Amino acid sequence: MKIIKIKTPFIKLDQFLKFAEVVQGGGEAKILIQDGLVEVNGEVCIQRGKKLYSGDRVQFENESYEVQ
Repeated sequence: MKIIKIKTPFIKLDQFLKFAEVVQGGGEAKILIQDGLVEVNGEVCIQRGKKLYSGDRVQFENESYEVQ
């Protein structure tokens, strides 16, 4: 699991994917999220604006990330 530290109280899911360098840009993040390929805390999330807080976990393609 990769730990991704943020400096704000929360980060939106699409921004997180870019920040964690999972995707190259926002358009790619939008497509992956809308296609249901991203899980947040074990559940598929199709809300690209979902707010992630410290302790939330994101999974994409057999890779896990934790927000801190």
